[in-house]
Amino acid sequence: MVEGIEVIRTALMAGAVPESLYLAAEGAGDPGLSELAARAAARGARVLELAPGVMARVADTVTPQPVLAVFPMVDVPEVPEGARLVVVMVDVRDPGNAGTVLRTADAAGVDAVVCCGGTVDPYNPKTVRASAGSLFHVPLVVGDDPVRVLDELAAFGLRRLGAVVRGGEDYATVEWTARIALVLGNEASGLPDSIPLDGTVAIPMAGRAESLNVGMACAVLCFEALRQRRSTMPR
Repeated sequence: MVEGIEVIRTALMAGAVPESLYLAAEGAGDPGLSELAARAAARGARVLELAPGVMARVADTVTPQPVLAVFPMVDVPEVPEGARLVVVMVDVRDPGNAGTVLRTADAAGVDAVVCCGGTVDPYNPKTVRASAGSLFHVPLVVGDDPVRVLDELAAFGLRRLGAVVRGGEDYATVEWTARIALVLGNEASGLPDSIPLDGTVAIPMAGRAESLNVGMACAVLCFEALRQRRSTMPR
């Protein structure tokens, strides 16, 4: 379920086709909604107008958007062949963080995101909203056992780097131009000791904060990878 004009428009632009689109009576006469409904209908979606007050009862938000749509799930069975940077979430529970990771991965040019067992459902409405449409851009793999997932990524030739609060290699000294699977753990407890890693990476901090939000840490690390990769590209 996707709420809001901008996220639904992003999904349509990415080629996703909604099964149905629902318009709130409160949005009647909005030209943006009319245009969106016409585009969805042209793709074969059912467009349904809701009676006053219905959207507030079915939407996930306290102040609902005037439109929501139901899309097919978009995950793919495996990481694309030749992927060079993959983000793996292990037991990331907060839907806002998971959505931010998806949005960051999209912005930084990550090749795929993998959600392992224990991680929040990537189709949770809050995750979808926090991704700001990036759910429809980044190849998404829904895995199960993180050990099996990481073993498979190693077999694909990716170096498995776990993000840790302290004790890891300084992220600025990591060779991010290599093929890497960046592994992000639980917001409170971090990564479990049982998962197979080839190394760990940390973000040095000058202040007194104990750690960064997992979405923010993902952004710092992925954009360092993008910076290094851009520096190797011919001008």
